[in-house]
Formats: sequence, C-alpha cells, structure tokens
Amino acid sequence: MEHETNKHEYSKKSEDSEGTRQGKNCKMSPITLNVGGYLYISQKQTLTKYPDSLLERVVNGKILCPSDADGHYFIDRDGLLFRHILNFLRNGELLLPEGFKENQLLAQEAEFFQLKVLADAVKSRWEKEQLAARETTFLEITDSHDRSQGLRIFCSAPDFITKIKSRIVLVSKSRLDGFPEEFSISSNIIQFKYFIKSENGTRLVLKEDNTFVCTLETLKFEAIMMALKCGFRLLTSLDCSKGSIVHSDALHFIK
Repeated sequence: MEHETNKHEYSKKSEDSEGTRQGKNCKMSPITLNVGGYLYISQKQTLTKYPDSLLERVVNGKILCPSDADGHYFIDRDGLLFRHILNFLRNGELLLPEGFKENQLLAQEAEFFQLKVLADAVKSRWEKEQLAARETTFLEITDSHDRSQGLRIFCSAPDFITKIKSRIVLVSKSRLDGFPEEFSISSNIIQFKYFIKSENGTRLVLKEDNTFVCTLETLKFEAIMMALKCGFRLLTSLDCSKGSIVHSDALHFIK
C-alpha cells in the first residue's frame, strides 16, 4: 500500500514537473507576427514588455487577432516600420538609422501599438530635428599658408565635419584605415598643421609619422564641394586675388 502511495506521489510530481517544463517552453517559444506582409519572430517576453500595449494584449490572449494562412498573428500595419517598433521593445530605447525621415509615420505606428513611451520619444526626436533645421549653420574654411596654423575647417554642425572626414579618407592617396585623429581639434573643428611644400609649391599634408595624406589644395577643394553639396551658400571670401575661391585665405558659408 505504501509502495503504491509513493508511486502515485512520484507520478504526480513527474506530471507537475512536466507541466512546469511545458509552461516554461511555452513562454520561451518564439512567436511569429505577420505585420503588413512582413514576418517577424520574437520572444513572448519581448512582445509583452509593456503591459496594456496592443502586442501584450494580443499575445496574452486578452483581445482577438486575425491569423494569416499559416496561423501567424496578422496585424494590418506598416511592415517596414515595425522593425523599429520591435527594436525598441528589444533595446528599451529609440535607435534609428542616420537620415531617418519617417518620424511622423513612426509616431503614428507607436500610437496604434499603444506604446506611449515610444511615441513620446519619436515626437521628441522629431521636434529636435525641426528645431535644428531652423537654426543657422555656419562653416568657415581658413588657410593661413603657414605650418603653425595650416588649413582650419570649422562648422557649427558636427555632422558636416564627420562627412568631411569620411571624404578625406576616400580621396587620400595612402589608403587610410580612418581619419587621422591628430587633425581633430573637436567635434566642430579639424585642422591640418602638418605639411611640407614640394618643389612646385604644392603643399603636401602629412601625418605625424610622415605618411602622405593628400595635398592641402585637395582638402580645400573637397571641403568647398561638400559645403555646396550640403546646401551651404557662400557668404564671404577674403583675398580672392587669383580668381578662384579655392585660393582664398578665408571662406565663410551659411545654411
């Protein structure tokens, strides 16, 4: 009798253990969502991160959701933008690619999925971008023609300096792995003090280890072309006696 009782208890414990294991597996099993024809796979804990959000209520069965032909949850929204919704749930912060311009659409998607924290973050980002767009951006390129100062590029927008750095790496004759940080003064200023003059008077920009980067005239030309491409307009040019702005001692742009 005692043996049968122990056997019964063991069987009950096994069933309880199996049930617990199945419950855990159910929670850990990935969930597939069909959002506007795009399939996304994520864990339940990610999709239910924010209580009372649309995804939390769908996944936990609080509200009914249509299914596609394969039995996946189907949500008739923008499938491309949903990747940013899912990344927010995974990372806990708003991370968008450089140049992202669909803030208004993403805010609407966040509101549909009832993620107020995300909607507020997108709207805040949008407002900052609009404010920045209304602010005047200044660019100054000065050429002192001597090694103590060299060529100096200042811009009130750090992203322009970043673009110039990338461009210099591309035009360099030395296959640089990256922009030589010895020329970086700050996020707004780069200055090329290291150069020598060739026999024909061309100024050659060198790194501290004497690696040739490119000519100072090339840097100046690339900075001017990048400025025009980015929408800057020339405000003033000083000592343009040789008929070309590339030979000016100072150039001032505004956008």
